[in-house]
Amino acid sequence: MFYLKMRMYLLLAAMFAVVYAAVSMISYNMGVQNFYFYAAIAGFFMLLQYLIGPKIVEWSMRVKYVDATEQPKLHRIIEELSQKAGIPKPKIGIAQIQIPNAFAFGRGISDGRICVTQGIMQLLDENELRAVLGHEISHLKNRDVLTITLLSVIPMIMYRIAWHFLFFGRYGRRKDSRGQNTVLIGLAAFVFYFITNLLVLYASRIREYFADRGSVSLGNRPEWLASALYKLVYGSARIDKEALKEAEGLKAFFVNDPSRALNEIKELSHLDLDRSGTIDAAELSTLQNKKLSLGFTDHLMEILSTHPNMLKRIKQLSSFKE
Repeated sequence: MFYLKMRMYLLLAAMFAVVYAAVSMISYNMGVQNFYFYAAIAGFFMLLQYLIGPKIVEWSMRVKYVDATEQPKLHRIIEELSQKAGIPKPKIGIAQIQIPNAFAFGRGISDGRICVTQGIMQLLDENELRAVLGHEISHLKNRDVLTITLLSVIPMIMYRIAWHFLFFGRYGRRKDSRGQNTVLIGLAAFVFYFITNLLVLYASRIREYFADRGSVSLGNRPEWLASALYKLVYGSARIDKEALKEAEGLKAFFVNDPSRALNEIKELSHLDLDRSGTIDAAELSTLQNKKLSLGFTDHLMEILSTHPNMLKRIKQLSSFKE
């Protein structure tokens, strides 16, 4: 955990260094003597995303909130895990989408919401479901949703600045000498957008590792979560492409990235030694001392993803103790 925390601190330092460099360069070229204008823009977008973000998720995922009479098992598990985590019990909902998964969102711990999709309830047994819900409870406890939301505003602003200056610069060259400067600013902002977006993706992957560890800390055995992830990959691989496209923009909220399921099947099939469709403690332990051999494509896909490589993630689980 210390190693994960250090990676997160270094990432945040890198993110703020990039933002400072970007704002300094743009302010200097525009003759702006302070950063208040850009701080106001960033603050506005953060506030807007904070206020309307949950409603966008609810609408996109077609969330229907349920009470304890409708889903007694779901409420019981989440209430037990919330008490162990020391946070208020979140609102519980069912997402009306085919993809088997679960996700957490909200404006903070007191406004936490946990939703499961229709598919996951039939796919996982109770222990596996408990491990997945423990992962989501940990996201709420660690304020991961708020952290990633705030960080994701930075590349969004960089993108808007790049688009504005590149578009303006194309026409500015015909009118005055400022055109060349605006194009250079736009190109630099696009580079900063690319870098900060990669850093946000990296932060998201680190938070997934934290949430996995948090689920185990709440009393869930590592093989329960490993088995759940294994089943979710296979469940997602059976979903048609059109259904996957429905949740493309919100897959960062999920326990795993369903769009990568087809690529992950071959790697994970070697873990299920007895072909039972699950990963037990013995099968997970065989992975602990095994050296992983990932190709260039695997590393590249991970760099561009919100979730860690699944084989690396399950190997990490093999080192956790309840």
